[in-house]
Amino acid sequence: MSSHSASGAIDHHHDATTSTGIPNKKLFMWTFLASDCMFFGALISMHVIYRIHPPAGSPDPRSIFSIELTSFSTFILLMSSLLMALAVNAIQKGKLRSTRNNLLGTIFFGLIFLACQVYEFEHFVHEKHLTLSSSIFGSTFYTLTGTHGCHVAIGVLWLILMYIRTFKPADADQSRRPWFVMSIVHLVVFAVAVVFGVHVVVEFAHQMQAPGFSAGQFLSTHLLSSIAFAASLAGLLFLGRSRGPVDFGEANAIDVESMGLYWHFVDIVWIIIFPVVYLLEYL
Repeated sequence: MSSHSASGAIDHHHDATTSTGIPNKKLFMWTFLASDCMFFGALISMHVIYRIHPPAGSPDPRSIFSIELTSFSTFILLMSSLLMALAVNAIQKGKLRSTRNNLLGTIFFGLIFLACQVYEFEHFVHEKHLTLSSSIFGSTFYTLTGTHGCHVAIGVLWLILMYIRTFKPADADQSRRPWFVMSIVHLVVFAVAVVFGVHVVVEFAHQMQAPGFSAGQFLSTHLLSSIAFAASLAGLLFLGRSRGPVDFGEANAIDVESMGLYWHFVDIVWIIIFPVVYLLEYL
């Protein structure tokens, strides 16, 4: 019998019940990510081929991209990976509060990245007139970066569900408040916060560039959206308070780690996309 088994400690890197010694959830995630590598490899290669050999009439990427904005969103995504790693480390040590805080931080940074991408796409369409059908450059660019954005959005949703899961009471079956109903309420409040939060941030960024901008004018124009966003944040604070023993701890570390593998993969893909797509003409 191993020392881990004898002491009752959980071995987070080995599972004696599987033939490979790797937890099934982790093996499944690695298999999925391997297939996703080939998928993104095809999208990146397609875009690069047309960038190196552009058809006649293709726009100049240097006149379209904002390297400053994309550099900022890249930094945000990299910092989210750090918080995700801290969340995995925290749950492996049974530190539930730290796990929740780092999951929230990862969600927040992921949403900032998505807000930057929404703002960027709007700017490209309305100001630069770059659309899916305007050129091969636009088609391959939006397909590649949009697919990555969908992966980030799926990751944010997964993180939110993981965060809500950490509040499942240890006595969920006997609790006066049905766990399923509470989790749905928590998810709806999160959805309201995300939708109105991204909307307010993107509109604020747009209006900041307009002449004569003032915060008071912005609040008067988007008063209802700002109130809904503030109310949803207050709701999240209320739902996020401690309610006693929960059915989530060190034994669930493999779930958080699987989420971490997915999130780190998404970040690594962006590390490739950023220089290949945005900095190609500068390399």
